Amino acid sequence: MTERNWIDSAFEVKDITESGSFVGMGSTFNNIDQGGDIVLPGAFTSSLQDCTAKGRMPAMLWQHRQGEPIGAWQSMNESQKGLEVAGKLAMKTQRGAEAYELMKMGALSGLSIGGYTKDADYNAKTGIRSIKSFDLLEISPVTFPMNDSARIAAVKSIDEIGDLSGAERYLRDAGGFSRSEAKTLMGRIRSLCLRDAGADGSDELKAIATLLEQRKALFSA
Repeated sequence: MTERNWIDSAFEVKDITESGSFVGMGSTFNNIDQGGDIVLPGAFTSSLQDCTAKGRMPAMLWQHRQGEPIGAWQSMNESQKGLEVAGKLAMKTQRGAEAYELMKMGALSGLSIGGYTKDADYNAKTGIRSIKSFDLLEISPVTFPMNDSARIAAVKSIDEIGDLSGAERYLRDAGGFSRSEAKTLMGRIRSLCLRDAGADGSDELKAIATLLEQRKALFSA
């Protein structure tokens, strides 16, 4: 089952010109991000090949807002370290000009990759998910990657969660919870539901759905 989510990382801008062109390192391989994900080498190979075949790059958005593109990605390729990107900001737009000034001074230093996890391994003991294949849809420079991910509408229906490990990942990906927050919340929900004899897990999922709606409303305000 594919799962739409966001992968967050620090965004190292190696160079940016007055025309708005910039290059940098986006997602890096083999390091654990704030959500407990590791992107493995080759994770973007299939997606980049598809982009080349279609002649179309993933979108460049302002803080994940689908109605606010701020420029265009011109090239992406995988190196030994990770995903190298080159793009050009739309300098005559308000958001593009803002992004340029913020990136130039280092105030805009997050990058969040949005798309579908097509293949991944999850280690239940460590809580680490190793992403082997990821389908890129958009890449957004963001101020606070984890918080801005929480502003997006739920990426996956609550009915699609098949087990409690999936529910924990859902809290991270759709709810914007950190890994420790998700684990703590799952433990608390599990103990409360068991106390009330809801041992089949259905009450836990309903509780998660309610919490996510409340969190979504908070970040959308």
